[in-house]
Amino acid sequence: MDLQLNGKRAFISGSTQGIGFAIAQQLLNEGASVTINGRQIEKTNQAKEKLQKQFPNSDVSAITADFSKKEEVEDLLEKLIDVDILVNNVGIFDIKEFESITDEDWYKYFEVNVMSSVRLSRKLLSQMLRKKWGRIIFISSESGVNIPENMIHYGMTKSAMSAIANGLSKLTKGTEITVNTILGGPTYSDGVAEIVEQISKTQNLELEQMKNAILQQSNSHILLQRFIDPTEIANLVSYLSSPLSIATNGASLRADAGVLKTI
Repeated sequence: MDLQLNGKRAFISGSTQGIGFAIAQQLLNEGASVTINGRQIEKTNQAKEKLQKQFPNSDVSAITADFSKKEEVEDLLEKLIDVDILVNNVGIFDIKEFESITDEDWYKYFEVNVMSSVRLSRKLLSQMLRKKWGRIIFISSESGVNIPENMIHYGMTKSAMSAIANGLSKLTKGTEITVNTILGGPTYSDGVAEIVEQISKTQNLELEQMKNAILQQSNSHILLQRFIDPTEIANLVSYLSSPLSIATNGASLRADAGVLKTI
């Protein structure tokens, strides 16, 4: 299927690894120009170089910015011009009991996970409205629907992302702009892989055994019966970025591997 993304320009926050990097690969493969983002200069440049090697005839650029630092975000926003596709992917997570989550933790999670998407959307939606074409995609999580008891601060931010996306979609009437949210499930991203590998070494278990054990403990009812690969999230992002997805707007779409039990 031709997703008709030739000539489209995309910006993906938090895209030097994991889901964000997989999205960059998919969009480049479909012919879009892509700007990636990371918080560390060296790592961001390495990711850019890797993409350039994989897609030598494509337009790849990079902007370094830490979304926990307002001045760096403001500098990034100044550089974003003529973006057709915004993917709000950047995010942080950890496991923490409610009593241990400090006020600073709450503010930090809201600043990075929520305000990053607010600031980017505020800047780029106005540009899209002038052209009457654009795509804004929020990478949320099933944790925003079924809030984990040991990640309440994280789940709160993912719920907020869905609310913001739904509200923004109502500003797109009469245009070819869509704003949608993807509710991802347990994904074997780089961050998750690092944690799982550390636990497997500590407990002296094979990696696959550890992955299965974690899934059975946390999501035994998962229909996929394995972690989601980042490319499987990126597939849905690619479709939602396409002109072909015009009839999908203001929606929360699940790529949760069947974790959520609700209809």
